[in-house]
Amino acid sequence: MSIKVGMISLGCAKNQVDGEMLMASLQQAGFELVDDAALADIAIVNTCGFIESAKKESIEEILELAQLKKEGRIKKLVVTGCLAERYREEMHKELPELDAVLGIGANAEIAGHLKRMMEGGFVEAFPEKEKMPLCGGRVLTTPSYFAYLKIAEGCDNRCTYCAIPLIRGGYRSRTMESIEGEARFLVQNGAKELILIAQDTTRYGIDLYGEYSLSKLLRRLCKIDGLHWIRVLYCYPDSITDELLDTMACEEKIVKYMDIPLQHASGKILRAMNRRGDRESLTSLMKRIREKVPGVILRTTLITGFPGETNEDFTELMEFVKEVRFDRLGCFAYSQEEDTPAAELPDQIDEDVKERRAEIVMQDQMEIMEEQGQRLVGQTLEVLVEGFDRYAECWFGRSAMDAPDIDGKVFFSVSEKKPVLGSFVKVEIEDCMDCDLTGHLVP
Repeated sequence: MSIKVGMISLGCAKNQVDGEMLMASLQQAGFELVDDAALADIAIVNTCGFIESAKKESIEEILELAQLKKEGRIKKLVVTGCLAERYREEMHKELPELDAVLGIGANAEIAGHLKRMMEGGFVEAFPEKEKMPLCGGRVLTTPSYFAYLKIAEGCDNRCTYCAIPLIRGGYRSRTMESIEGEARFLVQNGAKELILIAQDTTRYGIDLYGEYSLSKLLRRLCKIDGLHWIRVLYCYPDSITDELLDTMACEEKIVKYMDIPLQHASGKILRAMNRRGDRESLTSLMKRIREKVPGVILRTTLITGFPGETNEDFTELMEFVKEVRFDRLGCFAYSQEEDTPAAELPDQIDEDVKERRAEIVMQDQMEIMEEQGQRLVGQTLEVLVEGFDRYAECWFGRSAMDAPDIDGKVFFSVSEKKPVLGSFVKVEIEDCMDCDLTGHLVP
């Protein structure tokens, strides 16, 4: 009788891809995969350990499954991913319910570790981070019409607030050949949109080829028949080259969408974050991107309440947001992460101040997005059909302006023939409500 394994994968899309590779490895080793971890013999939590809120979510998920184990509904409980890697010393001590704690370097040998666990006793494994495979088979958890494509692992940027280099190690690019091969496989299996991800996509290739190579990779991927959209996430501002922008501008398959996590606009705060630039240089960069890639959708993320952030620094950030008018924006209160340089800085900001500042940024941004949405009324957009909303009694999908699980939706009515999931349709926009667009299908 085969052993049933179920996984809950938390955190970012990069971690999701890791989880998909883990499940493929287990399936190949003879384990039976189940969609619901609560119905499995072995429940695996692929954790996130990036910031405090993510850590809490991971722990809550572990405790819920621990209760099911206590009730006899699951037999073994395994933790892997970023939280396991980051807190390897504390995991089993604080959570004795666990049967195995596996670091990211153990991903390649997870089947062997689970078999050993089933034979009896607690299993712990923390090989070097570099042993984590960059590519391999995947059991896709996204809808068939889109997939994430991870092009690199780790990070070399060393931002003072960020624990990712501690958890994931240094930057490691995949070869273009392996990425292209996986991309072709994904498209052959139904993917019409590929979303390129890494901790810093714009650094791609510097370690392998001695130069920024994202534009070359994109041009190769654009030649794949059947691929409709290519989306690029997590572009580090310092590595955005003219070659990359020219490629984005001229290649039709690359959606004109750039996710550029800037974090702040005050030069003082950026230097304390170990990031380069200031309000003037970042404003200039956004202008240059918009000039070279007409119609580009600019998305960013910001941090409020970083140590030492004064009212003047926050005002400068707000003025920057209002001046640039980002199409998409997320803002987060600073999370004080142990073992990071920023955690030891003086002038830590009260939690309520950090949160209030983040709320103010998002309030202003919502107004900007609402205004931008209203300007689209009367225009026709290409929309990737994602499903039917029974509550609203209409169909919905995403335009090129929207990344999955991050941005908004386009809701639309249909008068005649129902659209096919994963197909591209034309929708005429009628209104913008809470930053989502509404309209009707154009025959």
